[in-house]
Amino acid sequence: MPTQELEDLRYIRYEAQNSIGYITLNRPDKRNALNADMVSELKQAFEFAEDDETCKVIVLRAEGDVFCAGADLAYIQELQGFSYTDNLADSTHLMQLFHQIYTLNKVVVAEIQGHALAGGCGLATICDFAFAAPEAKFGYTEVKIGFLPAIVSVFLLRKIGEARTKQLLLTGDVISAHTAQEFGLINYLVPREELSAKVHQFARRLCVENSAQSMELTKEMLARIPEMPLEDSLRYTAQLNAEARGTLDCRRGIAGFLSKEKITWDN
Repeated sequence: MPTQELEDLRYIRYEAQNSIGYITLNRPDKRNALNADMVSELKQAFEFAEDDETCKVIVLRAEGDVFCAGADLAYIQELQGFSYTDNLADSTHLMQLFHQIYTLNKVVVAEIQGHALAGGCGLATICDFAFAAPEAKFGYTEVKIGFLPAIVSVFLLRKIGEARTKQLLLTGDVISAHTAQEFGLINYLVPREELSAKVHQFARRLCVENSAQSMELTKEMLARIPEMPLEDSLRYTAQLNAEARGTLDCRRGIAGFLSKEKITWDN
């Protein structure tokens, strides 16, 4: 059950059912826009979900018609009075959230029912999988207001490559969900009325068909390999391969494969 701290959250809801942990942006009256408090609550919810033994896969979703409109307007006005030290602390706060989600030991699936812009698009970018309604729009619009899409650039370069990252970040253009899928920003387009059901079905499939331990190690491996020289990455993956063979999950999986037994991992 959620702790009292989670129950006291104002902008975020957390619940777990059927081995899926749902983190919901719950500020629809402000288009789920981000401010420092909301980032803090997201960090708290993801930390709880990571430690929640009843949760194998995490879904990030939102209330209302907009997934996340980026930074809150009142918060942007407040930033005008910040010193460099204040701004660095605030930027680090957001950086920690993005890094937390990217390196989380559980798969994170974004359920994007509406527009994801600026920081909201960044939030969608760092999830492992993204489902979106066709009506949703995407864009990193920071250059339009003299700002930088700085933190997300680290993850976007890894996800879609330099050419398309430049196209999106330097133009600040807002693109359709279809274009976002072509660019590799999102994985699946689903009619909005079917979105929640399809995300749930996908998350349940991961829970049932895949070893949670294998998904965790695979996610960690994919995060680390890009920063390594070729020879180091090959040694690292060979070591992981050898270590994985000695795990209980691998032994169970191979035994099931050899006996032609269909394994259900969600137990």
